[in-house]
Amino acid sequence: MKIRYLHTMVRVADLDATMRFFALLGLVETRRIDNDKGRFTLVFMAPPGQDDTPVELTWNWDGDDGLPSDSRHFGHLAYQVENIYAMCQRLMDAGVTINRPPRDGHMAFVRSPDNISIELLQEGESLPPQEPWASMPNTGHW
Repeated sequence: MKIRYLHTMVRVADLDATMRFFALLGLVETRRIDNDKGRFTLVFMAPPGQDDTPVELTWNWDGDDGLPSDSRHFGHLAYQVENIYAMCQRLMDAGVTINRPPRDGHMAFVRSPDNISIELLQEGESLPPQEPWASMPNTGHW
């Protein structure tokens, strides 16, 4: 039996804010579906050249009473990055809280505007520990 990964779907409250967040990670919009009858928009975003592994952002035009305030039941999305320190600095400079800093030069966690947990993993070997990351405490939970 053959199986193929398609996408991960997350519901979002503010489509523009969430798209800006994923763009900070380096993802680009690969496809969009506006459904007038169902009153929702689907935006697929993926790293450049990886259109086959998107995250699907689902935005209900009339709001979504079922949108959880804490998406921990979901788990997380994980992305490998070229330089975890540079990515975390980029996110911090844009006002994103680094919930679990990359103290080990290998792993960090942040949250999207919709409270979706995002794991960032260093490509290849861990980077040597460096400040301010090495002594930065956790903030909140991830």
